[in-house]
Amino acid sequence: MTPPAKPVALSVKQPWAALLVAGLKTVEVRTWPTRRRGPVLIHAGRLADDRPEAWALVTDPDVFELARLRGGIVGAAELTDCRTYGSADAFAADGPSHLNLAAWFAPPRLYGFVFRAARSVPFAPVLGRTLFFPV
Repeated sequence: MTPPAKPVALSVKQPWAALLVAGLKTVEVRTWPTRRRGPVLIHAGRLADDRPEAWALVTDPDVFELARLRGGIVGAAELTDCRTYGSADAFAADGPSHLNLAAWFAPPRLYGFVFRAARSVPFAPVLGRTLFFPV
């Protein structure tokens, strides 16, 4: 019998982690692709994204409370796909899914990790890492 695989997490700055867990954001943008599919824990990084454009998206009090959590696991979701954004137009067209401003596109390409069935989980303090990491 094969032992169960260790859960993996992806660290995301707040408020993006909260927006992802709340299902308001369904695509997390990265500069690197992934072939990973399946369950992923969402880790809220210790440092937040201080851009006002990000925080302006947090309009629900419950999402705001979730966005205050830092440095630990805040949710879980199913990673179902990895999209390639090869142009600013392609990136902008998917804006309702990733919620980033079109001007944030960084050539030559960006990648969008597509999540579904996101949900919050009880906060668990965990040190984050770059890329996916075992928990």
